[in-house]
Parts: sequence; C-alpha cells; structure tokens
Amino acid sequence: MSRKPQLRGRAARLARLLPAGPSQAARTPFTLLVVLLLGGGLITLLLLNSSLNEGSFQLSKLKKDTQELTDEEQELQKEVDEYAAPDALQRRARELGMVPGGDPAFLNPDGTVRGVPGPAAAAPSALHESAARPPALLPPAPPASPVPAPSPVAAATG
Repeated sequence: MSRKPQLRGRAARLARLLPAGPSQAARTPFTLLVVLLLGGGLITLLLLNSSLNEGSFQLSKLKKDTQELTDEEQELQKEVDEYAAPDALQRRARELGMVPGGDPAFLNPDGTVRGVPGPAAAAPSALHESAARPPALLPPAPPASPVPAPSPVAAATG
C-alpha cells in the first residue's frame, strides 16, 4: 500500500503549482514545437540549397561569357597588331601615295641647320598618279596691312 507522504510548508506550496495527474498533455506542445522547428529547418535548408545551385548556374554562365569575350578581345587585338605591323603600314602608305622621306635636317635652337636635307624617294606609280591630278587651289589670302588699325577702345579713350 503505497501512500503519498504529506508535504508541509514550502514543499506543499510548490506541489500545488505542479499538475497532480499524468503529464501527457504537457508533452504535446513540446513535441509539436520540436516537429515545427525541424520542419522549418529542413525547408530553410532546401531553399538555401536551391538558391546556391541557382547562383552556381549563373556563375558558370558568366564564366562562359567571360571566356567568349576574352577570345573575341584576343582576335581583335591580333587584327590590330596585323594592321600595326611595319610591312602593313608601308603597304597602306604606298596605297595612299606616300613615299619614304629623304635624309632629315634639324634646326638648332640658334637657328642653324644641322645635316643636309635630301629629297624624298619618289614612288614610280604613286608619283605619276598624283602628278596627273592638279593640286586643289586655295583661295587667295587677304593682303596684310603694314600698319595695324587702331582698336576702338584706344580711340575712345585717347
């Protein structure tokens, strides 16, 4: 025969606060809370994983685009280098009728000439083509007056 011992004083007051019967009802909210937390965590993990996969796909697409643009840049740079090569520049200059320059002469700061200037080398076909065309005529320049005209400001003050 089991009998509960009688509690006295402070222990009795605390015992009245606790439920007297079996505690099945107290476990249900706790179990529900744990299930909700686990379910929310799994859903959050699934959403996080999906967004990371989407970012990975975007990253691989951007890397592919970057590689294509890098290849295009290299092709364009190669084309620019081909146009800038000395033989290509010489060929294009000859097409435009340009000829190699002669021996250069330099002016010193005091006005004397250093070196002997030489004539430009004549290109046989380009020279004849340019000689066949008459040069464009420029309009005549207005004659320069030897005495400058007085300014309106000087005439008004003087």
